[in-house]
Amino acid sequence: MYICFFILINIMANFSKWLGAGLGWTFGGPIGGILGFVLGSFVDGFSESEIIDNQKQARSNTSTGSGDFEISLLVLAAIVIKVDGKVDKRELEFVRSTFIGMYGKERANRAFKIFKGIIKDKNISTRQVCMQINRHMKHASRLQLLHFLFNVAKSDGSVSEAEMRKIYTISGYLNINTYDFNSIKAMFYSEVDSAYKILEIDKNATNTEVKKAYRKMVKKYHPDKLRNLGTEHIKGAEEKFRQVQKAYEQIQKERGI
Repeated sequence: MYICFFILINIMANFSKWLGAGLGWTFGGPIGGILGFVLGSFVDGFSESEIIDNQKQARSNTSTGSGDFEISLLVLAAIVIKVDGKVDKRELEFVRSTFIGMYGKERANRAFKIFKGIIKDKNISTRQVCMQINRHMKHASRLQLLHFLFNVAKSDGSVSEAEMRKIYTISGYLNINTYDFNSIKAMFYSEVDSAYKILEIDKNATNTEVKKAYRKMVKKYHPDKLRNLGTEHIKGAEEKFRQVQKAYEQIQKERGI
């Protein structure tokens, strides 16, 4: 029994090195259970050379929190991708290409092996996973997770009704209010009032209220909010930030502000 325990500890330690980032709270709770399932099923998919290379990478990596955020992205993306009863290759490729953009090809490929294992886990509890994330992750980081999920859902051309309901459910479990949900959702839909929804106001808002809303959203979505996760996650934050600026500029043009 003790031998098995120490073997598991060693595997978990190596797992964090495979990702090339520190892992903390994700090793416990329901997410830890998911990782245990993946490790038990797919650990043989990693070669000895990959483990050695990742050990070297981990020693040179000083970022904190990135690994936990990375695993959260993978688990929630798997939940959304599976919700409509099929696994679309375009969605899988989006996750992989996005991870390559954030982490580089080597780390992304290894993370993607874990992701394919998560996809196969049929016992993931959305509520329990989100509750664990909610306890440990700041609001700005949870908003970034939501933005990523919309990107995943739309990568096959459209967001299905089942995907929309699941993302909305996830947002509730993550303690993200309806205004924030609709703001991020509006970034993916070209509707008449999308710019106003992004700024979390309605079309009847005064010019003063528009300016106030813009300043509020700039503060909420500023990329500096994700500095604690490492520079690899700033790009996603910058995308939201640009959408806020674009929405404000559109309203300015319409109103002649």
